[in-house]
Amino acid sequence: MAGGGGAVATFSVWDYVVFAGMILGAAGIGLFQAIRGRKENSTAEFLLGGRQMTAVPVAMSLTASFMSGITVIGTPAEAYIYGTSFWLFAFSYAIMSTISAEIFVPLFYRLGITSTYEYLELRFSKVVRVVGTTMYIVQTALYTGMVIYAPALALNQITGLDLWGVLVATGIVCIIYCTLGGLKAVIWTDVFQMVIMLAGFLSVIIRGSVLQGGIGKIWEDNQKGGRLDSFSFDPDPLRRHSFWTIVVGGSLMWVSMYAINQSQVQRYISCKTMTHAKMSLYVNLLGLWTTVSLAMLCGLTMYSIYKDCDPLNNKDVASSDQLLPYLVMDILAEYPGLPGLFVAAAYSGTLSTVSSSINALVAVTVEDFVRPLWPNLSQKQASWINMGMSVFFGALCISMAAIASMMGSILQAALSIFGMISGPLLGLFLMGMFFHCANSTGGLVGLLSGLVLTLWVGIGAQVYPPLLTKTRPLPLSVAGCDSQDINLTTTLAAWTSAALPTSVPSVRPALADSWYSLSYLYFCPLGMLVTMVIGLIVSAISGGCKQEKIPPELFVRKEDLICFGCRKKHTMNSDTDLIEKVGPDSLYGMDNPYFTETDLKQKKDDNITVC
Repeated sequence: MAGGGGAVATFSVWDYVVFAGMILGAAGIGLFQAIRGRKENSTAEFLLGGRQMTAVPVAMSLTASFMSGITVIGTPAEAYIYGTSFWLFAFSYAIMSTISAEIFVPLFYRLGITSTYEYLELRFSKVVRVVGTTMYIVQTALYTGMVIYAPALALNQITGLDLWGVLVATGIVCIIYCTLGGLKAVIWTDVFQMVIMLAGFLSVIIRGSVLQGGIGKIWEDNQKGGRLDSFSFDPDPLRRHSFWTIVVGGSLMWVSMYAINQSQVQRYISCKTMTHAKMSLYVNLLGLWTTVSLAMLCGLTMYSIYKDCDPLNNKDVASSDQLLPYLVMDILAEYPGLPGLFVAAAYSGTLSTVSSSINALVAVTVEDFVRPLWPNLSQKQASWINMGMSVFFGALCISMAAIASMMGSILQAALSIFGMISGPLLGLFLMGMFFHCANSTGGLVGLLSGLVLTLWVGIGAQVYPPLLTKTRPLPLSVAGCDSQDINLTTTLAAWTSAALPTSVPSVRPALADSWYSLSYLYFCPLGMLVTMVIGLIVSAISGGCKQEKIPPELFVRKEDLICFGCRKKHTMNSDTDLIEKVGPDSLYGMDNPYFTETDLKQKKDDNITVC
């Protein structure tokens, strides 16, 4: 039946067994980590894995954290509809890994922070920190809800799995191993889920190659279909995907995800040395390259199979996010358990993202809101709060998924949320790290200005979707379908798993075809630049150049950028200015709940590579 259109098989008993086994395996890892670490029930152990993690598992966790179910299902659909331009993100990943490892890791690792936004208070003020943390919480809760809902909806419509049963099961499993096992459970579960994701991709590619007569035939079919000629060097910022939007805009968007996003920073800060922290980002680069390549090959395989009978135009599926599940049930159903493996792959992506988000949300909430209110919490009280917050944020993410089910058009908005919110935050961090004249007033005004501007363009793009004049879907045929009752004018201008609304407002303002049509990949650079420019101007006007001396530890050092191969000892004694700046509750101070007297002595004796 492959390639001919029509209904496909549904899940078998063995598929359910494989899928359930994956969920139980993930929960089991959380229980194992909880039992293993029951004698080390401290906040540092729960949120940072005791700062004893190594590069490879952290790297796999970094990769899995943003390889969500949306990525597993949506990236192949992107290749099927638009071709291989998405592969250019390989350049973005390389740029992102280098910037994050060589600029941000040395700074954050030196400071020994738990919440990324602690830096904003050290560099600017408490108000700036609270605003930054609030933006992060809203962004992460919204995005995580969409991550839960989007693949659940697609798989429900294709496989028959109960939508709300899977949604609740996903949340409960994440709550279990986040609550009981902390960051170690999240990281080691991510490793397990990363393997499952790659296995799911490989099963589709291998079976598709057998059906089509090899990878060479698949490549040939895509070349004839124009899928391999989709690279564009058009500098037009309104073009959805081009070399410039992906390499420039995409690189900065991914920097905002890895360099300052709590769920990622929390991972490499958990490494036992700075060398491991940096290496985790470079090994993660290999993971990202592998994942995006396999996802794109899945899309090319799907086109080779359906080149003469597009399931979307043939109304076999309702939207682009159902294409890959449809293919899986079409070509793998005769092998009991393999469709279950793919569903496990999609949900592995979802579980890894959700668990990472819950753990990060707990970290920033406890650090930025709970600790300042109750600074004298005991370790036992802090541990109970950590677990309680894990349950709360798990329930919140499930609730956001429920809201998403009633707001179909918000799905695409959620996929651009990182650009709209992380862009201004990235600008704020860069301003603080590189410009001595930047002050609290300038930072706050710049941040809010950048946020307002990116929300304006981002929300406007959802209300008035860009017309298909700059980026059109590549041709799809239905000539070989068994049924000719088809719709030849379907709209497919979606990013990953979300399709554009089927209708657009009849009255479009003047900005709709210019400002609101800006590529979503430029939301982050726009927010970053506006934040920095306005922030520096306001800082200069409000006396930023005359402010008191700022500890040098809060800035990126020249050695971090230009020193390769040298080793330099960094000890606690060199942080006197920083301790004086922030008082006895300094990150390195004796009153800090994350550092015991033994920890402080060990830090003084440690030789940490800072360049």
